Amino acid sequence: MTDSRQKPYLSRFAMSAVATAVLVTGAQLAVISPAFADDGPSVPPGMEETAEAPVKVDPNDPDLKMPEGGTLAPEKVLNIKSVVEDLGGEERREESNSSIKFALQAEVLFGKDSAKLSAAANSRIAAIAAEIEKQNATKVRIFGFTDDLGSSAHGDVLSKQRAEAVNSVLSRQLDPSITFEIRGYGEQYPIADNSTEEGRKKNRRVEVSFPRGEGS
Repeated sequence: MTDSRQKPYLSRFAMSAVATAVLVTGAQLAVISPAFADDGPSVPPGMEETAEAPVKVDPNDPDLKMPEGGTLAPEKVLNIKSVVEDLGGEERREESNSSIKFALQAEVLFGKDSAKLSAAANSRIAAIAAEIEKQNATKVRIFGFTDDLGSSAHGDVLSKQRAEAVNSVLSRQLDPSITFEIRGYGEQYPIADNSTEEGRKKNRRVEVSFPRGEGS
């Protein structure tokens, strides 16, 4: 990673770029999207991305150049995702076609094995509240996660308490008509390797996600 001190005009975030490719294979034209190396192995229920192609393509259009005998593969919208993480790894922002998600490491928000918010937590939560307002979101998900140390039952309880603590501050800063979904998943759905402290630190997190606003 480039040292931000050497390039002061860069933001403190590092953006991972995404590219797509078009592949012609004899009889079909297919669009290929690369896999994301930093995706977790799975996501909580209800967080899967879905999208429909907004434009229909006429395969008989004379302006459409196809190899002899070729046909179009079914059209679809690629779920392009950008991942932005600050240089300390304390905050992670993911954006896709339809949603925005913030992941804050637990150490930024809480003391060790605690669900009491630290003094530094308020500014982080306020920044997320501002983005929710900007996107005109009407539903917000707040999910808590832990590493795999300790008992699974303790992790489930602690992760839910931490999600509720973030919600208690966030909900006071937003329109009361917004609906909140709050869950604690404990050690489920890790985004990093639990065999190292660096990985466990990333897995101890609270995620706040919400739909993207139209035209944003």
